[in-house]
Amino acid sequence: YLPYFTGRLRDKYEIIVVCNGCTDKTPQIVGEFRKRNPSVRCIEFSRKLGKGGAVKKGFEAAKGDYVGFADCDRSVSPREYEKLFLALKNSDYCGVIASRRAEGSRILIQQPMKRRIASRAFNIMVRSMFGLPFYDTQCGTKIFKAKPLKRLLPKLKSDGFEFDVELLWKLKKENCRIRELPLVWRYEKGSRFSLWNAPGMFLSLLLIRLGG
Repeated sequence: YLPYFTGRLRDKYEIIVVCNGCTDKTPQIVGEFRKRNPSVRCIEFSRKLGKGGAVKKGFEAAKGDYVGFADCDRSVSPREYEKLFLALKNSDYCGVIASRRAEGSRILIQQPMKRRIASRAFNIMVRSMFGLPFYDTQCGTKIFKAKPLKRLLPKLKSDGFEFDVELLWKLKKENCRIRELPLVWRYEKGSRFSLWNAPGMFLSLLLIRLGG
């Protein structure tokens, strides 16, 4: 997972690569890249923290006025992420999230049918349980203003794939306005998410909802 502050190249930015129990050469690759671009850095954890756990560690380490994250699977291009930043900058929104289902989205390569069906069912469940208005809570590309997000971090309990739902729900409870924008997206093989994660996600969300 890649939480980072961003902006156009003339803006000051920071990229934090969170190595979530990595067993590959990501830390070494980032280290070599950092020699040419000191705005990029890596934080490593020997054990797997889960999606939510990794994103929260990136949020805690970040220092700018805007903070966001993007999955490192090339499903979303940096240009699409920049669109979110520009939509948030100088607006009265607390955050902007990318959506594969918002009107105007373009899907270049579709997910497998089972994933699409499960995703639709999950979205229906989330909308009914949490009253969230979004068409796509799970797209892994989001950006927020740092101040309201940092205030909320200690209240976030989820470390798994359900993290996005808890984050958006608790921002809503704080009266933070979130905008959902279409994007260009493509399915990439190698996703860490499995349908076997679904029962655990449901149980975690149920506990979060009951716990307030």
